[in-house]
Amino acid sequence: MNKKALIGGAICGLVCALCVFAYTYLVYQDADNARAEAMERYGGEQVEVLVATRDLYPGETLDSSNTETKLWVSDLLPEGCITKAEDGWGKQLTSFVIKGEAISTRRFESETSDIDIPAGKVAITVPAEDVQAVGGALSAGNMVDVYATGVDTTCLGEDILVLATNASSSEGSSTKSSISWVTIAVDPDKVQEYVAASQELQIYFVLPSDVDDQTNPSSQEQTDAAGSARSDESDAPAREESESA
Repeated sequence: MNKKALIGGAICGLVCALCVFAYTYLVYQDADNARAEAMERYGGEQVEVLVATRDLYPGETLDSSNTETKLWVSDLLPEGCITKAEDGWGKQLTSFVIKGEAISTRRFESETSDIDIPAGKVAITVPAEDVQAVGGALSAGNMVDVYATGVDTTCLGEDILVLATNASSSEGSSTKSSISWVTIAVDPDKVQEYVAASQELQIYFVLPSDVDDQTNPSSQEQTDAAGSARSDESDAPAREESESA
């Protein structure tokens, strides 16, 4: 009896093992089928890439608060996209990234080789919209005053040289680009202040007049002539007395 029970138990165990194997095989088969179906539907293999969860501006640093990883069809990805979050977190952007964009390593590349940075200065790019950049009229070579506003407004610097804007960098385009960043030349010890302001405050650029505040020459001449006339009138009686004498 014990022998029959032992054989029966062994048979049941074998059947259970076969059932588990069959189930596992079916699960893997379903996964492979789903993968093949996705590849056929989207035309390629899917990979995880780092994606912006909001619009990101030059100067911002990537972290878990502004990026996430998502599956993306590899055939539709631009070259150089970041596939691991740790490869992108902690890096600072040098160009604008729109929400939902797969972030490429090109977004960290510096283009300052075409910028003539004055001696003793460093180039820094800060976010700005047309309304903050004199209606989008800023261009390389302008001298501007820079203000940061939030609860309070402070002047970050005066007579700051504009090195470039994204609008001036796309002059070859058939349509004028709206300004989304401005590169300026600042003192090295001011970099931290500008970075902090670009993260927490809104930065405004003020374009002063390039005409010196001088008195109108014609008005000055009229004033001098009037003064001379009054002087002549006051001296007239003295001259008459002298002549009569």
